[in-house]
Amino acid sequence: MSAKDEILGRVRRGVGKDDFAGRRAAAVASLATMERGPQPTMNADLAARFRAKAEYLSSTVAGVASLAEAPAAVAAYLAANHLAAEAVATADVGGLDWVGCGLKVEARSAVDADKTGISGCFSAIAETGTLMLLSGPQTPATVSLLPETHIALVDISRIVPTMEDAFALLRAEHGSLPRAVNFISGPSRTGDIEQTIVLGAHGPCRVHLILIGSDSSP
Repeated sequence: MSAKDEILGRVRRGVGKDDFAGRRAAAVASLATMERGPQPTMNADLAARFRAKAEYLSSTVAGVASLAEAPAAVAAYLAANHLAAEAVATADVGGLDWVGCGLKVEARSAVDADKTGISGCFSAIAETGTLMLLSGPQTPATVSLLPETHIALVDISRIVPTMEDAFALLRAEHGSLPRAVNFISGPSRTGDIEQTIVLGAHGPCRVHLILIGSDSSP
């Protein structure tokens, strides 16, 4: 044992932090039994609540009945906003039939030159209209953060009432946290200059959501 290890070991024992496994078990047990604080009352239509909140935050929203229809909805959005028919996508949605809708979509991490990024969505929070995205080899965070336009495909079955529910879903399905969990609530914005809201200050200036499992149009 080196002198460094010996010193740090004494410090850990002195502050009671040498039992890492025990402390972790206690933390997990505390999370599992933690009581929730006050929460808003929501009706059963979580998709409608999510859509209303997302639009309030300056996102635009469309709906399609199935995932297979998403490429056509993306193509329509890009054309309507006079944006190039090309994008970078996370691998979880990169295999859709983009070519059949006249789009050039590459499944890879985004770089500065990419103008549009298309991602899936781990979960969405109806209370606030917020996306919950997890980073990983198939879902690089750059796709939703670097391009000027972010398009997210949101399965309405993954919409949960609150952020507490989203974290509970994450623990149930993944057990441990990924390297990064990103919460996206509309386009990037700032009000630093004369309290005037400016979109796209430090991230996408446009966020478009396509709700999968909904046949409602924008």
